[in-house]
This record gives sequence, C-alpha cells and structure tokens, in this order.
Amino acid sequence: AGYVISGFSSLVMSGDFVIGLIVFLILIVVNFIVITKGATRIAEVAARFTLDAIPGKQMSIDADLSAGVIDDKEAQRRRRELEEESSFFGAMDGASKFVRGDAIAGLIITAINIIGGIAIGYSRHGMGMAESADVFVKLSVGDGLATQIPALIVSLSAGLVVSKGGTRGATDEAVFGQLGAYPRALSVSALLLFGMGLMPGLPLLPFFVLALVMASIAYVIPLQRNRKLAAEKEIEQKAEAAKVEEEKQSIKASLKTAEIELLIGKQLSTKLLTSHQELAFRMGKMRKKFATQYGFVVPEVRLTDDFSIPPKNYQIKIHGTVVAEYQMRVGEVMVLLGNGPLPQVPGEEVREPAFGMRAYSVSEMFAEDLKRDRFTFADNMSVLLTHLSEVIRNNLPQLLSYKDMKALIERQDQEYRKLIDEVCTSHISYPGLQAVLKLLLAERVSIRNLHLIIEAIAEIAPHVRRTEQIVEHVRIRMAQQICGDLTESGVLKVLRLGNRWDLAFHQALKRDAKGEIREFDIDPRLLEEFGNDTSKAVRAHLDAGERFVLVTAPDARPYVRMIVERLFATLPVLSHVEIARGVEVRVLGSIS
Repeated sequence: AGYVISGFSSLVMSGDFVIGLIVFLILIVVNFIVITKGATRIAEVAARFTLDAIPGKQMSIDADLSAGVIDDKEAQRRRRELEEESSFFGAMDGASKFVRGDAIAGLIITAINIIGGIAIGYSRHGMGMAESADVFVKLSVGDGLATQIPALIVSLSAGLVVSKGGTRGATDEAVFGQLGAYPRALSVSALLLFGMGLMPGLPLLPFFVLALVMASIAYVIPLQRNRKLAAEKEIEQKAEAAKVEEEKQSIKASLKTAEIELLIGKQLSTKLLTSHQELAFRMGKMRKKFATQYGFVVPEVRLTDDFSIPPKNYQIKIHGTVVAEYQMRVGEVMVLLGNGPLPQVPGEEVREPAFGMRAYSVSEMFAEDLKRDRFTFADNMSVLLTHLSEVIRNNLPQLLSYKDMKALIERQDQEYRKLIDEVCTSHISYPGLQAVLKLLLAERVSIRNLHLIIEAIAEIAPHVRRTEQIVEHVRIRMAQQICGDLTESGVLKVLRLGNRWDLAFHQALKRDAKGEIREFDIDPRLLEEFGNDTSKAVRAHLDAGERFVLVTAPDARPYVRMIVERLFATLPVLSHVEIARGVEVRVLGSIS
C-alpha cells in the first residue's frame, strides 16, 4: 500500500508536495462545499416532504380501497411502495451525513498524518525538519488524494441519486436518458469542440476525438429511438388489431348497434367490390358535407355485406332499425326524367329511391347514347349514395346524440360556454337544449351557428317553458340564415296559405286565459280538405322543378308544418316573421 501511495503521489505531484497540496485542497472544496453540501440539503428536503405526504397518500389508498377502485392486493402493493419510498429518502438523508463526514474525516486524517509524520521522522528517524516534511507531506497528501478521489465519486453518486427527482427507473437510466434526450444539443457540442480544435494553440487531436464521439452519439441515439418507437408502434398495432378481432368475436359486440349502417346484398356487393375504396371515400366526403351544412359530424357509416337480404337489395339502418330499402338494378344506370320525355333506348320506367322522382332504368351499354342525347343519369353507386344522404338528412334529429351536443358546446368560445352554464342551470336543462337542436334539425335548419342559437335561448328561456315556443323564437332570430339556405339566386320563392286556411288554422288554436295556445283542434274534414288542396298546389310546383317554401302565420306555423310534413317531408314551412329583411320574395301562388 505504501508503494501505491508513493507512486500515486509522484504521478500527481511530480515530486512537489505544494502541487499535491493544492490539488488536494481543490478536491476537498469541491467535494465538501459543492457536492456534499448540496446533496445533503436535497436529501433533507426530499425526506421532509416525503414524510409529510405519507398520511395523505395513506388516506388516498384507503379511500380507493373503500370505493372499490382497487382490491386488497393492490392496496398492499401501494402501501409497500410507500414504505419503501419513505425508507429510501430517510436512508439517503442519513447516508448524506456519512458522505459529508467522510469528506471531513479525510481532511482531518491528512492533517494528522502530516503532523504525526513530521514528528516521527524528526524524532525517531533522525531526519531533518525539511527532509521529514518533504517525505511525510508527500506521503500524506498522496494518501489523501488516493482516498479523496473515491470519496468524490461516492459524493457525486449520492448527489445524483437524491437529485434524480420524480424520474422513474434506475439512476443510471435516468442520467443517460436525460443526457441523450436531445441529440441536437450533442451535435452542437460536437461542432463547438471541432471548432475549438481548429483554433491556434489548441491541440486538434483531443478535441477532434471528443467531437467525433459526440457526433456519433448524436447520430446513433435518434436511430435507436426511432427503431424503438417503430417496435412499440408495431406491438401496439398488433394489440389493437387483436382487440378489434376479439371484439368482433365477442358476444357483447353483437349487442352494440351502429348508428348508421348500410347493408348490401350479395350481387350488389360483388358489383361494387372493385369500388369499395371509392365508396368509402365518397361517404367520407358526404359526412364532411353534412358537417359543413348542418353544423355537427354525423356518425360513421358501417358498411356490411349481408347475404341474408335479397342479392340486389340494400338496406339502410338507423340505430339498428331498417328505415329504407331498395332493389337496385345492377349493371344499369338511372335516367332522371322529371317531366321530360323518355330516352329512345330500351329500358323500364322506375321511381328514384331518394325523392320518388320519375326515372328510367337503362343498361350501362347505352350510357354513351344518353350522354349524346344530353340525359342526366346516375350509376348504381351514385343512386345508393344519394339515397343514403337523403335518409341521413331525414334522420338528423335521431343522429344528434347527447355526446355530440356536449362536444359542440365544448368547441364554443369560453363566453358562450359560461352563458350555456348559466341558462342550463336555471331555465333549461341540457336535454332540453338537445331537444331544441333536434327540433331545428327535424326541419333541416342548420345548427352551425350555435352561438346564435344559444343567445336566442338565453333570451326566451326565462319567459317560456315549452320547447316548441323556444324553437319558434330561435327560428325568428335565425331568419337570415334560414332564408339564406332556402333562396335560389337571391330569390325566395314562396307559396302562401290563402285567407280561408289562415282563418281556419287561427280558429283551431285554443288559448287559455293568458292568451297562450293550449291546444290545436281542427275538424278532421277540414284537415282532409286542406291536405288535398295542399297536395295539388305543391305537386304542381314540384313537378315544375321549382324550389320554394310554404308561408303561414307565426302562431299556426308549427301545426301547419306538422300536417304538411306527412305529405311532403322536405317542404320548408316558414312564418311571415321568419322572412329576413332584404330578401327578395317571389310569390308563386296560394293554397285556397
């Protein structure tokens, strides 16, 4: 051991004990004042906060156990982790005292060795004072250096352990993970080292080697990280695919009904097989169009091949119920006729499924002839998608779920969210708000301007309770939007109720003492007569291909709409006060 100390002192001090003493004191200062003192303080604070937090964590575990969130085994595991954590920080607090004591002891031992060595050399070995000081100071400082370097490493390690913070995992993983977390910083360091090596007076080789090491690490780390992420993503995708497959096989999955489902027969599915991607793409565009037009995202359409239905048929289900079905003429195109003449090609007159218009089914081989004769026609996919689009449009109220409504509210500005909270806590419930939106969608009124609807509800909700009354006020406030969606080339074409029917509906409204409408009571014979008159007038303009609205008195509008929708589901019914200012109105006629 003596030869080791002597050799180490000669290597470090180069025969001059003053140099060794300076190096020794520097190590002592760094170890004692910088590292050990900081680590001790960190350990004290960490131990104090950990011990203070134990009662709260213990109560949290007990609360989770009482609520049934965790079982007994999980509670025991958490308590064991809590005990280990408190023991660890308590032990580190004590260990930091040992490390600090080791640094102080090293300084004292070195001083004792110097004084004792000089005394022994002078008194027992017959050395002079200078010779004795030279020999024993070198040996004592060498011994101090040999012990202080390991002590410095131990202190640094203790500091890293206690200052690791909330990082999970082993200390070495945390240190290297944080050092290598930013490859760009390593690249910059490599560039700076290389630049310093090129400066005059500095050795190029050491700086170049360090720069090369840094650059290599900066290059390797992203590769390893990307490889790890790719592996994790692949594992996640496999797990997700396995989960989806398991759900498909699960009995519980059969209990879940799709909000919108399109079932296709065998022969029709074979026809559309090559166009499945196009079908999915066009359905996605259709959903995007609905979102833009009506203000909320309709659910995804589940596409299913169902061999239990007739091979040329398709069915459209809403919430598991068949709402539309049609037998497609596979391999034929559908010419939309309206009031026009029949094409001069072999075919059969049919009804278009979405709107019930006159159509003519022709084999696809005559498509070029139809183009040449300037007939408008649609292939099987276009007919199916048009029908699906119209069915969805007719069932928008059923497709606006409570979750969708809450999502729409969350996307509003903070001020409107506050307004909704105020209104929905005092005057109307959230389901009531959903009912208002559903009634608007039932008449194909877009809810894209939800903030205007919220303002209108806030105005009227304190004064009325019936949802229908709230909806009528909202419609008046949204007159500009409603008319804008119904105009054609800036002109709103209207068909109005004649004086006779205005009077009949007015007399059918029974009011209470406050003047509010209590019930709607009309003679069934008048109702039948009104239906006949309306059918004649509306059908004449529909066959002419005109787009128009029916206009009536404000009080009677909901009841007129209720009757008319049985005959013409898509015919808009407005009141006089819902026609916005500045809209050009063209009266097509009246129902009388």
